[in-house]
Amino acid sequence: MIKAGGLCALPFLFEFWAMEHQLPPEGDWRSWVILGGRGAGKTRAGAEWVRAQVEGGMPLAPGRAKRVALVGETFDQVRDVMVFGDSGLMACSPPDRRPLWKAGEAKLIWPNGAEAKAYSAHDPEGLRGPQFDAAWVDELAKWRKGQATWDMLQFALRLGEDPRVCVTTTPRNVEVLTQLLEASSTVVTHAPTEANRANLAASFLEEVRRRYAGTRLGRQELDGVLLADIEGALWSTDMLVQAQVDHVPELDRIVVGVDPAVSAAQGSDACGIVVAGVRMQGEPRDWEAWVLADETVQGVGPIGWAETAVAAFDLYGADRLVVETNQGGLLVEEVVRQVNDVVPFKSVHASRGKVARAEPVAALYEQGRVHHVRGLHALEDQMGQMTVAGFQGKGSPDRVDALVWALHELMIEPAKKRSGAPRVRVL
Repeated sequence: MIKAGGLCALPFLFEFWAMEHQLPPEGDWRSWVILGGRGAGKTRAGAEWVRAQVEGGMPLAPGRAKRVALVGETFDQVRDVMVFGDSGLMACSPPDRRPLWKAGEAKLIWPNGAEAKAYSAHDPEGLRGPQFDAAWVDELAKWRKGQATWDMLQFALRLGEDPRVCVTTTPRNVEVLTQLLEASSTVVTHAPTEANRANLAASFLEEVRRRYAGTRLGRQELDGVLLADIEGALWSTDMLVQAQVDHVPELDRIVVGVDPAVSAAQGSDACGIVVAGVRMQGEPRDWEAWVLADETVQGVGPIGWAETAVAAFDLYGADRLVVETNQGGLLVEEVVRQVNDVVPFKSVHASRGKVARAEPVAALYEQGRVHHVRGLHALEDQMGQMTVAGFQGKGSPDRVDALVWALHELMIEPAKKRSGAPRVRVL
């Protein structure tokens, strides 16, 4: 029979409730990395690990660690997620062991005197000077100054007999994380979002499965899988992550790139339809582009894709449709004219291979001159499979082709004209 006091304590006995990936592995390690999908219980595992380090057998008894670093992407994320979040330290702590938050010092102080201080990954130098015997690092793969901050933390982990760090992160193919995973002193546990389904809204799981199952983003954000870039990829995962923005400025010109499908039969290639715009400040070599939408359709027939392309033209206030006419020739324009007989239409013809056309566009991304609104998952998935040896995915890279035509029209052709380079037929 469990005594009343035991029942009161049961919610705070994490080892009783924890899933396997939330418990630290046994053995001699310095870094424990918890790789997981969104909502897989990483934050709770990190908070409970910190509790296990700082708490002793009784509320005032010392624990294994006395000085802990809490490092997140920003101070706000440390406070709002790691400290005060639904699965953060305050929520996980029993009343008699709950720490005090001193906002002015960005510090937690436990009843037994242990302390945990918040640090931002935007300020690696903030970790120069202090020293710790434990650290909890959250979302390492998102940090813009990841390597510098991680390095400073390693120099600071020098107190006690066995300083350790717990890293909770959704995986991304960034160097600081891949090097950490390769280290002999690192242990890893892993879980997909589904592992924690008992604590997640059913509607959330249903929606994310429907939208992202089978995509690169889904494998990363839901399955918690670290995706290595395909060898020779023109667009790396990190490049595409860096391209994402939350704000689009006023644009000077917008076009809709279209790569028509040969057939509307089930299982045939899709018709790529991508909307992009440009801000024309300074010389063309300084212009920047924003990819606004991917309206790609499949199995709708010629009139269907033409209606979708014209609707995108109208919705985004575009200046022109830029349409590849390799398949269908003049008939392609005739189809569009049946939908809108006055829409500005430019026919482009591919005389070189897809890779040759895509490489100068990929170079614009390397220069940081192309940005993506969030949510272009299917397009970005195809981009990640486009390599110097060709497309490594199934079917045709229809979305990428439409993107390439749009960005050639907005960025590359104007630069050629301004530089006086010999005019060639559109790639």
